[in-house]
Amino acid sequence: MTHNVKFLLVDDLEENLLALDALLAREGLELHKARSGEDALELMLGNEYALALLDVQMPGMDGFELAEIMRANERSRHIPIIFLTAGSGDATRKFRGYEAGAVDFIQKPIEADILRSKSKVFFDLYVQRQQITSQRDELATLTAALQAADQQKNRFLGVLAHELRNPLAVLLAGLNFLERPREGLDLATVRESMRRHLSHMTRLVDDLLDINRIEHGKISLRKEMVLLSDILPPALEIAGPAIEASGHELQVEVPDDPVTLNVDPARFIQIIGNIVSNAARYTPNGGKITVVVSTQGDKVSITVADNGVGIPAEQQSIIFEMFEQSDNGRGFIGDGLGIGLALVKQLVELHGGEIHLVKSAPGEGSTFEVQLPLVQ
Repeated sequence: MTHNVKFLLVDDLEENLLALDALLAREGLELHKARSGEDALELMLGNEYALALLDVQMPGMDGFELAEIMRANERSRHIPIIFLTAGSGDATRKFRGYEAGAVDFIQKPIEADILRSKSKVFFDLYVQRQQITSQRDELATLTAALQAADQQKNRFLGVLAHELRNPLAVLLAGLNFLERPREGLDLATVRESMRRHLSHMTRLVDDLLDINRIEHGKISLRKEMVLLSDILPPALEIAGPAIEASGHELQVEVPDDPVTLNVDPARFIQIIGNIVSNAARYTPNGGKITVVVSTQGDKVSITVADNGVGIPAEQQSIIFEMFEQSDNGRGFIGDGLGIGLALVKQLVELHGGEIHLVKSAPGEGSTFEVQLPLVQ
């Protein structure tokens, strides 16, 4: 972002300052005026100047003394200085000025064209420097983003390889068992294991395809008016196997009055099923998961709470980001690719809703809330 360029005008006579203001005024330029060296130094404390025009002959601190102080100060030492002088232009005087840090001298009475031409050089140089600085900062930001994306990609590929290798190994082993049956082998168990791992791989691929469709604006919701009581049970059934396998208690609370939503039923089931499945996955055996539905004004709130391992505070800000998983240090690292909550967030927002992590603490569990528009 480019800010206005600032020039500092220093002269003890108000009429001289007004004349300089009139000569130099242009769009994008701020002219700050000081009647003494002390006033000028105070202005430099809070401003960055592209050029300082200093009158040489001022009572008290003259222009040369002011320039020497400027050059000794880290903040002001790089400000270009042009001296304005009504005195003689002898070599000794000019030498002292250049020694004090001047880049030029302009004799009074000032020729307007010369002043404008010389000041324009410093105006343009400052603008170019601002642009270069801005481009440098943008490049640094882009470089950091690319490095982060590369790290994220590598992390994702590692997780993907792990997630696909295990089911593939099971499928290959199962196929070998089916081709060369062994005595006492329960083929029904082999088929069920193959089916379960194939379903896991299919879910991973489906999630990846959904993320890609959303990011490219190619996913469309097939909304319809539905009763929450009709689509909540199928959503909970998705997490049923994980809940049953871990011996969790599932408690569901819904309002007595009918709750009508305008949603894509399949995507709603995906949203709630994913959150409840996460709760089951991150809760040690024998835990409790609670799903509570309530209406709040023109919204319906669906909270999913568990008494599981919880999410460390430093990780709570990234749980809705792509390929991020919570590692609570207690051995519970979620399976999958770390895209579940990121996908849920995008699906909820496509419905005009919001999802929040209400609270979470290690060893105490987590509570998520989904808010969706309510059909009155």
